[in-house]
Amino acid sequence: MVDWELAGRTARRLVGPGPQTTREEAAAVVRELHEAAATAVAHVEDLTGLRALPGGPVPEIAVVDRPGWVDVNTAGMAALLDPLVDALAAKQDSRPGPLAMAIGSRATGVQAGGVLAFLSSRVLGQYEVFGSGGRLLLVAPNIVDAERRLGVDPSDFRLWVCLHEVTHQLQFTAVPWLRGHLEAQIGEFVEATDLTPEVLRERLRDVLHSIGDAVRGGDEDDGGLLALIRDPRQKAVLDRVTAVMSLVEGHAEFVMDGVGPDVVPSVKTLRKRFAQRRKGRGPLDRVLRRLLGLEQKMKQYADGRHFVGGVVDLVGMEGFNRVWSGPETLPRIEELTEPARWVERVHGRPAIPA
Repeated sequence: MVDWELAGRTARRLVGPGPQTTREEAAAVVRELHEAAATAVAHVEDLTGLRALPGGPVPEIAVVDRPGWVDVNTAGMAALLDPLVDALAAKQDSRPGPLAMAIGSRATGVQAGGVLAFLSSRVLGQYEVFGSGGRLLLVAPNIVDAERRLGVDPSDFRLWVCLHEVTHQLQFTAVPWLRGHLEAQIGEFVEATDLTPEVLRERLRDVLHSIGDAVRGGDEDDGGLLALIRDPRQKAVLDRVTAVMSLVEGHAEFVMDGVGPDVVPSVKTLRKRFAQRRKGRGPLDRVLRRLLGLEQKMKQYADGRHFVGGVVDLVGMEGFNRVWSGPETLPRIEELTEPARWVERVHGRPAIPA
């Protein structure tokens, strides 16, 4: 259904070159990012109380450029999505012929390449959960570009970014069941999917109408491509996945700021200026963000940060870490904005501030 080789080639052609640096400057950035990622581990462990399981795999730290990020994520998306597409196709009564399949896969390959190119200039780092898994990626040109645009201290910013990504690394190495849980949710989502081409076409029209509103400057966000999901069973699965992703993103946001100025002296300045960066740069950027559902991603950061901070205020970090006990202790989507409800459900007592 998707020509991933074409997607990768398309993204590589479209991706921007990144900021200008000398060879010596680039080597220094790579070296400092490796050092910052190693330094961040102890700070994250001390603040969260989480520890990677003994004897587990040692995560690889890879500092990459934009084409390198594209290559990794093309392979990762193929590994994640191809089995899902096959499962969806198997549920259809009829399938298109070989010619239609070939044309369709190339068209979607070009589209996927465009999305990857757009994201490759904005992602600062990521921990690979799916695909090859177990690698922490830091996108050097994007980090340099961001710190220059924000006018912040480079060393502080690089460590600050690494704190966020190392937190994700620790979440999945200290809580090994989390990855399997997410994979199971994706499987349930596919099982609940039964869209005919006619229904899909109708819903795409609604999404395009929303995108047109964004071009005209409207502020209402209908969820972008996520608006295609209307089946109650799908929505239930999506709510569970959203709650988990809000948790892991909010937890990383909490850690970024929680280490304090003793670790990152300009942390308050970084947070203030970085919040402005997340609002998007221009009309095209805002439109693409809405289409891809990235505005919903920003809401995940905010709701997740509110949840983690609220629970820690009520029961402390040790009490919060009950969230990692199993799927039943993960927050429900309605608890993200009301952390006291999670405390009452999981700890079995009224939520009283510590």
